[in-house]
Amino acid sequence: MARAEPQRRADYPHLLAITTRWMDNDAYGHVNNVVYFSYFDTVVNTYLIERGALDIQASSVIGLVVDVACQYLAPLTYPETVTAGLRVAHVGRSSVRYEIAMFAEGSDESAAIGHFVHVYVDRDTRRPVSELPAPLRAALEPLRVAAPRSAAAG
Repeated sequence: MARAEPQRRADYPHLLAITTRWMDNDAYGHVNNVVYFSYFDTVVNTYLIERGALDIQASSVIGLVVDVACQYLAPLTYPETVTAGLRVAHVGRSSVRYEIAMFAEGSDESAAIGHFVHVYVDRDTRRPVSELPAPLRAALEPLRVAAPRSAAAG
């Protein structure tokens, strides 16, 4: 697999500051690879909750992760505040492909880039919805970009 090129903060319409935690570091002194996926989950769901597109307790439609990937370009460490950049590369009938970049404190070049695909399903039946709810579509619109997919995006 070809190494992805770093992305810029300006390539992402939404940014979220995330404070790293002591437990995020691994024995090698940098944020462990699995923690990046937690950051991905955090930026996507925080965005949706803040825009009224997701109520984690009551929404009749919920997003289930069906695909996630990350390419690591530079280390993130504790203690620092990192920034997650978020954009939407594709909106389908029942799925959304989010692209995320992680930026070290003070850096304009991404330390990691990846994607996160949700399939939206009925909370009770877990079957894909026939159409994304209007509030979700409205929340996603400002994040949509016509950027080429990165190598990490597959």
